[in-house]
Amino acid sequence: MSQIRGKDTKPELIVRSLAHRLGYRFRLHRSDLPGTPDLVFPRLGKVILVHGCFWHMHSCRYGAVKPATNAGFWEKKRTENRERDERKIRELKEQGWDVLVVWECWTRDEERLRERLRDFLSSAKKKP
Repeated sequence: MSQIRGKDTKPELIVRSLAHRLGYRFRLHRSDLPGTPDLVFPRLGKVILVHGCFWHMHSCRYGAVKPATNAGFWEKKRTENRERDERKIRELKEQGWDVLVVWECWTRDEERLRERLRDFLSSAKKKP
């Protein structure tokens, strides 16, 4: 577990690169916000969370994997991750932030992800 990175993961680097190429500037991992969002766009009042499909139980085939060993531990851990995510997203929205969750599987189709980011970041919203 200690070898698993929480920051600067490959999916996060892909999202950061795309956002930067789209011309947006952002802050990374602001610890003063609930859940320490991966990308924060303060002027736009928007945050992006990059989630691994397995760790956060996405509904795709990667998130549906169930470990064969120590299954109870992993089920509990992944369920708690999902519950924490929901709570932190709700807190961010209560503070006035727009939130986009980017799933790891989305990063496999860069063109589609670019469109999702463009749509999210260009939609009207003001600073919270």
